[in-house]
Parts: sequence; structure tokens; C-alpha cells
Amino acid sequence: MRIGLPKEIKDNEYRVALTPGVIRQIVESGHEVLVESGAGQGSGFSDEEYEKAGARLVLTPDEAWGAQLVVKVKEPQPVEYRFLRPDLTLFTF
Repeated sequence: MRIGLPKEIKDNEYRVALTPGVIRQIVESGHEVLVESGAGQGSGFSDEEYEKAGARLVLTPDEAWGAQLVVKVKEPQPVEYRFLRPDLTLFTF
């Protein structure tokens, strides 16, 4: 499965839904994880940590949202509604 981790864009939201440690476990289970560059910055995780965990860094939200499963902390914001589609599974905390 291809899993996307876009950067959170809601005002004052700095958390990230998946840590590099969790991503390592997901990748070891045979899945691909696409992390939008800078997604973990507000939580103190660098792009390099995500790469070392096995994630593939992507430069745009379009690429992260192009996954089969998207994981976010908060609900999609109005500017993200365009990414919603029938074949997408969205998990938010």
C-alpha cells in the first residue's frame, strides 16, 4: 500500500501524524510511505530522519495526497478538499 503523510496546514498545528520510527515499521512491513518535505519539522523531525526510516520524500502536497491512504493529525482544510476522491482512505486523529 502507498501511504501519504502531507504537511499539516491548519493554523497553529505543528504535530505530525507519523514519526520516523513508525514509518520504519510500516516500510519494513512492505508498504511505501510518501512524506511531504517539511511535514515533521514542527514536531522536531527532519526530512533526513524520514528518509533514513525508509520514506520517500515528495515536494508537493499533491504527491503525498496521491497515495491510497493519507494520514493526518487534523481534518482536511478547505484548500485540501480538492484532494479528496472516492478511492482515497483518509485517517485523521
